[in-house]
Amino acid sequence: MLICSTYFSSISRKLLFCSRRKFSSKCRNSVMGSENLRLIDKRQRAGFRLCNVSGCKIDVMEIHAKDPKFHVLFIPGNPGVISFYVDFLESLYDQLEGTASVTAISHIAQTEKNWENGRLFSLQEQTDHKINFIEHELQDVEVPIVLVGHSIGSYISLDIFKRFQEKVTYCICLYPFLAVNTKSSTQTIIKKIAASRILCTGVSSIVAVLGLLPAWISRILVKNSVGNSWCPSAVEALCTHVLRYHTVQNMLYMAMTEFEKLSEVPDWSFMREKKSQMAFLFGVDDHWGPLDLYEEISSKVPGAVLAVERGGYTHAFSCTEAGSTWVAQHVSGSIKNYFS
Repeated sequence: MLICSTYFSSISRKLLFCSRRKFSSKCRNSVMGSENLRLIDKRQRAGFRLCNVSGCKIDVMEIHAKDPKFHVLFIPGNPGVISFYVDFLESLYDQLEGTASVTAISHIAQTEKNWENGRLFSLQEQTDHKINFIEHELQDVEVPIVLVGHSIGSYISLDIFKRFQEKVTYCICLYPFLAVNTKSSTQTIIKKIAASRILCTGVSSIVAVLGLLPAWISRILVKNSVGNSWCPSAVEALCTHVLRYHTVQNMLYMAMTEFEKLSEVPDWSFMREKKSQMAFLFGVDDHWGPLDLYEEISSKVPGAVLAVERGGYTHAFSCTEAGSTWVAQHVSGSIKNYFS
């Protein structure tokens, strides 16, 4: 969960805070300008579109292969802003050498514009919407689907896998947030903020003020908060999508429901049943997906495919080019090994 824990806590400290059925689909294409996304010339460029599924608008990123052998569907963490992942997904497409099409979908109401007019969406509602997206947008996909989830997106991906066991062939969980970490002070703070309507409103309002500042000022504040290590596309995504009242409100509301749901015991029986079709990547110092969880999966799901990233790319790997490239190589390697 929360790729935002890196920058959210930094900005909050700067501000004297502690840390941080059935509908037809209507989609229209749009092109993300160069000032919103730095694209690497040698890579296959990602296309972006606004998509209306089940009455809710989301951002969709796609890279189409000419003759795909499978289809990668990426589920983001929280915030579910897919612009954070563009370097990673473009690199993944290249690493797969045209054997797969790639699609990434945002969370509802975590978009640049307030399409849902302030409505808040829970973890379950976000999951249900991903299921609706597959039913409407990927219903004609004839090749196997490979799910790739980051953080809470890993939990969502496992839920989707349960629903589409005939359609989904493989599921990769990156830095997975699958259970509440009671040892994490950051999670404790975010949980308290998310559970308080007053604190949620206060944090959302202050962050929204940053979004109202001239773009050059907000970029300077962001860079000073998260450092110079972030790639331009990640800084831009934060400034254009996260520094919005409706986005922060939805991030915190979703987080509140995450803490409630992930207090439950993981579905070990399903993991054991499908262990040959799953892979997990953990980080060395990641409180969202701690090594305690790595050990627990090893114990509860003998033979599970587990790996630990030791390069220091952190939970927010997609905010740096080096992290995006390394994780893309790891994911492509896992997929190639599975299909070989």
